[in-house]
Amino acid sequence: MKVGNVDIVPILDGTARLPIENTVTHRRNARWDCPHQPLDEHGRIWMDIGAFLVRLGDRTILVDAGAGDDFAHEGFVTGGLPANLRRAGVALDDVTDVVFTHLHPDHVGWSTVRGEVTFPRATFRAHAADWAYFMTAPTADPALQETLAPIEGRLEAFDEETELVPGLLARPAPGHTPGSTVFVVSDAGERALLLGDVVHTVGELTDPEWEGMFDVDRAAAGAVRERIAEELAASGDPFAPAHFPELSFGRLITADGLRRFHWA
Repeated sequence: MKVGNVDIVPILDGTARLPIENTVTHRRNARWDCPHQPLDEHGRIWMDIGAFLVRLGDRTILVDAGAGDDFAHEGFVTGGLPANLRRAGVALDDVTDVVFTHLHPDHVGWSTVRGEVTFPRATFRAHAADWAYFMTAPTADPALQETLAPIEGRLEAFDEETELVPGLLARPAPGHTPGSTVFVVSDAGERALLLGDVVHTVGELTDPEWEGMFDVDRAAAGAVRERIAEELAASGDPFAPAHFPELSFGRLITADGLRRFHWA
């Protein structure tokens, strides 16, 4: 995706095939009927995992860091991010910044490998509320603590909307997790939004009665998702959630009073 003179490049780490009932739920128990993301013969939806590479000036930025090479969850096959990053012409020590949409394990997995920081020159950034929730509060996750502890000295936390580097705006969007964040990439009067897990599926954008199953605060997540969907339909800006197939971008429009989705 081109935004002004800036390229946003999807970097795949792997893929997942998840039962639709484990991914989203409908308030009135409607059946999944989304031609943009059809289910396979086993009733599973295709979701990909990875990161977005953004080069801004002299900065080489990764938005999220995939699931890693030991993500042992049914339906997931991961581990390809470093090789795909090299195919994009980027070595691990070229990365200057890693920014997290949130700290779920399938977004931070390549932060470290067996206790060593994977991106040796990078500064890491995440919302302070997520760092507290997953790392220091009673809700802390021991596996995540083990993964993320080596980057703590390199972490710069934020707690409000802020431009992390010129052209990259961090916009808090709490609900999926307490510190869930949308990143807005802008250049030359154009912009694109990287939504993280504010949205997992097309259906959540076109029908607000679809809700994600992984949201920490479902009500807050739904309100944020609806607000962002309305903004995207009004602006026509391209956007990419973290798990669309091939990490693809889309656009929303409003037609006949309904939001409609198109692949970008």
